[in-house]
Amino acid sequence: MSEGTGKSIRLRQGAVTWHEADGEVIALDLQSSDYLGVNPAGAALWTRLVDGATEAELIETLRSRYELDHERAAADVKSFLGEARTRGLLEE
Repeated sequence: MSEGTGKSIRLRQGAVTWHEADGEVIALDLQSSDYLGVNPAGAALWTRLVDGATEAELIETLRSRYELDHERAAADVKSFLGEARTRGLLEE
């Protein structure tokens, strides 16, 4: 997906149960029963995906929170979304 499409991406309802603690997310993948740990940067993306966000909005979240340049933030978002897609956690 190109970041310019403006399509909203969100966590797939019923895919995981999760809790935020100390700035990190701990989630249970309900299909595989795998626990997932998400660091603070990933947690910032995760919480945006609960209500839905575009890829551009996710990039801006990392840029503003961690003062990253666009290229680094875009690469981090792409990696995070790729892993979430592989696990079947997203609706697009």
